[in-house]
Amino acid sequence: MEIENTLAKNITAAGDKAAYDAACKRLLANKIILAWIMKSCIEEYRDLDVEEIAGNYIEGEPQVAKTAVNPDEEISDEGEQIKGGKTEDSTIKEGTVTYDIRFYATAPHTGEPISLIINVEAQNDFYPGYPIIKRGIYYCSRMVSSQYGVEFTDSHYEKIKKVYSIWVCANPPKNRENTINRYFIQEENLVGDVVEAKENYDLLTAVIICLGHSGDDKYAGILKLLDVLLSSEKAPEEKKKILQDDFNIKMTKTLESEVQTMCNLSKGVEEKGIEIGTLRAIQNLMETLKMTADQAMAALKVPDSDKAKYSSMLQK
Repeated sequence: MEIENTLAKNITAAGDKAAYDAACKRLLANKIILAWIMKSCIEEYRDLDVEEIAGNYIEGEPQVAKTAVNPDEEISDEGEQIKGGKTEDSTIKEGTVTYDIRFYATAPHTGEPISLIINVEAQNDFYPGYPIIKRGIYYCSRMVSSQYGVEFTDSHYEKIKKVYSIWVCANPPKNRENTINRYFIQEENLVGDVVEAKENYDLLTAVIICLGHSGDDKYAGILKLLDVLLSSEKAPEEKKKILQDDFNIKMTKTLESEVQTMCNLSKGVEEKGIEIGTLRAIQNLMETLKMTADQAMAALKVPDSDKAKYSSMLQK
């Protein structure tokens, strides 16, 4: 199946942590994974089969683009264009905002279908200096305002399409593990009981998915799927079995190979982090206690096989 082959090709990465982060986003951009997210978090798709969502309702091929924390920041590399919609929103004064994953989807309603513009963000830092939900709502607002000149012109506000901003947080605080929260607009009658048609105000929704680990009854469905998929701890064979048995995601030989590649990358990222930490500790001892490099490495019990490597790094 094409979905399986696409997923297999995208469970890959090489290099450092930046490559690993990019690989996570590419994994999330696979239609079958997006379909699971949509079914689990978006009310329009709740009653549909995952394969049906992936095959019939996602327009074009979702792709990965880089995200700028601040819209006025320069983007060093242009994100790839997503068929069916722009990956970038820009104005002369505001600069550029790019999304991790952005695509169009058709809502399964009778009559004239409603298009949904959805962006999915992979967030490793839950406390980046601002509340993530505020950024999610900002992204929704930008996706609504950017429809002018694309979805509608002049005063045809009736053509505004609903947008979603979905955030996958891999390392949330303990009290938010295994949770999914939805934030949306709803009507409140302050005086009287007049009811507006929901489609006229239900135009933006932000969803925060906070991953956790097994051990409680909430660890199921999309929370388990994403934790397994993005895990840096689970072995390839374990991932393969869970994806096949629990989520019916077929594994091709290519996919099995790419799962192994990603697991190797995860290990490489961890080892690189340890290496950087050890180097900084050596430098700290040399600066504060005036130790030689050999004395610092001896104090830190650096293996003899690694000493030449750290000596070379210290000379750079």
